[in-house]
Amino acid sequence: KKKKKLQQGVKNATRRFRILPAKDGKSPFEEVYFYERQVNGKYEKNYCNKLNDGEHCPMYEAKEALLMEGSKKAKEMAREYTPRKFYVVKGIDRDNEDHGVKFWRFKHNYTGNGVMDKLMPLFKLKGDITDAREGRDIIITTNRNEKGWSVVTSIMCDDVSMLTEDTTKANDWFNNEETFRDVYAKKSPEYLEIVAKNMTPVWDSEQSKYVAEEEREESETASLEEEITFLREESNTPQVESSNEDDDEVTVTNLETGGDDLPF
Repeated sequence: KKKKKLQQGVKNATRRFRILPAKDGKSPFEEVYFYERQVNGKYEKNYCNKLNDGEHCPMYEAKEALLMEGSKKAKEMAREYTPRKFYVVKGIDRDNEDHGVKFWRFKHNYTGNGVMDKLMPLFKLKGDITDAREGRDIIITTNRNEKGWSVVTSIMCDDVSMLTEDTTKANDWFNNEETFRDVYAKKSPEYLEIVAKNMTPVWDSEQSKYVAEEEREESETASLEEEITFLREESNTPQVESSNEDDDEVTVTNLETGGDDLPF
């Protein structure tokens, strides 16, 4: 359902996209907030539970705590915990109409050079380009910048055209009730709390929740050390085994040199 980025090795591409009209005369663009953080060596966009849904969000609470602390260093650190504003719009990828409704997410640009800044002049010049009968497809050109990232370099309008003459497609597209929440799912508070601690979240099937990989490894190491210590203490204590009646045979078991494998 998501809008694809440039494939590896491709330097530029052009796509045609039709923004679907919003219901009840609302704006087709929804403002949403995501954190951009490196998790386990990869950058993730994590849903902000606080600003999107007014719910408990460990990442947002970490940001507020740092700002309250007030030092220059804390304020700089708070930037890493600050959710970024994005826009999400529903539409149709003209090259893959059979895929159905897709969602296009792009970041708000505070310098005035972002995707939204390229889209707004089209509405001013051409009117409501989302109109089903007299709207327009947009032509999106993407290139790689000096860092190798895929960026939208230009957006132009195509000629006036109907959204579709296929009644089946029209019904499917207009009756689609999905929202960005269905596509960009939010993580659990446990997941975000681990990320806020700069740790790596991993799924623990036994506990049915996310746990910090680093803490789990420490716990497993501690348990192993405790087991080894216990076994060594046991090995230094002579274990006396007797027969049922005569009590004349003594066996000393040394687990450090015995034949049984240690339980790890």
